[in-house]
Amino acid sequence: MAYINLYRDKLKHNFEFLQTLFQQHGLEWGIVSKMLCGNPLYLKELISLGINEIHDSRISNLKAIKKLNPNIQTVYIKPAAKRSIPQIIQYADVSLNTEYFTMKMLSDEAVKQNKEHKVIIMVETGDLREGVMGDHLVDFYAKVFELPNLQIIGLGTNLNCLHGVMPSQDKLIQLSLYKQIIELKFNKKIPWISGGTSVTIPLLMRHQIPQGINHFRIGETLYFGADLFEEKTIEGMHADVFELHAEIIEITEKPTVPIGELAANPQGELMEIDPNEFGKMSYRAILDIGLLDIDPKYLISDYPFDIVGASSDMLVLDLGKNETGYKVGGTIPFHMKYMGALSLMNSNYIEKRLV
Repeated sequence: MAYINLYRDKLKHNFEFLQTLFQQHGLEWGIVSKMLCGNPLYLKELISLGINEIHDSRISNLKAIKKLNPNIQTVYIKPAAKRSIPQIIQYADVSLNTEYFTMKMLSDEAVKQNKEHKVIIMVETGDLREGVMGDHLVDFYAKVFELPNLQIIGLGTNLNCLHGVMPSQDKLIQLSLYKQIIELKFNKKIPWISGGTSVTIPLLMRHQIPQGINHFRIGETLYFGADLFEEKTIEGMHADVFELHAEIIEITEKPTVPIGELAANPQGELMEIDPNEFGKMSYRAILDIGLLDIDPKYLISDYPFDIVGASSDMLVLDLGKNETGYKVGGTIPFHMKYMGALSLMNSNYIEKRLV
């Protein structure tokens, strides 16, 4: 059975790196836990780091966090579906919102449960995912700030999550100006300006975060040490907090090109044959993971082989002459990109281990 290792010393190192970075700049931050898919072993490890705020996009995960530590401030990080409103009020201390219809329901439910619920209003700054349009923001705030049992604690934005629009000083200054306009017009304080996610960290390290931005929501950089501007690992951080180990279930020397009439495979792919490969042989290994678990494009390895392709439950490698000496029953380690790790964490067929 394939398994994932989470290396707790590397996770702790990355956490302490970020904690120091944010403290040096006087910023608050919370950890985004959605990649862990509610795994209790890994959530316990996250909580043990000492963070007091965890963000997630699945209510079941927030429920698991509250069960482990009810004192953690939980943040629901996508606009709420109507059917989810009661559970959001029950398990999320804060939620990110963009619709009056939704916030009115949150207010009504908070009154019903006798709770105060905090809200961050998300503002559209160009990536065209969730967010109130800037020229509608003042009118929107006027409609929602007096809703009972809701407390508007922040304005926020998301960038690079859909169309790849990158954060900039100008976009973050714009967010800060919205805060100033609302505070002056309504004589209300907005404590948080949540300037973004991991993609914004390189701006912080270059001292390009404008005054007023005081809150971050961090996932990918914690788990992968990622500089998402330059697509590299931030110096001093670990990129290999997670590691996949997949077992070899067959090794056989085979032709390098298929034999017979070709049609599209179950994924709709039609292979093109290189005539220069006819007559050549190489060792092929089959591993016990497949497309049901992860798309091969998200796998990273420094070992001397090529990924040929995958079916639903098996991954095929070309080992060449197998000079490394791989054997059936052995395992091959991989690092992963964020979306690959997310897929594996969501797979019930991959064992999760803590090292």
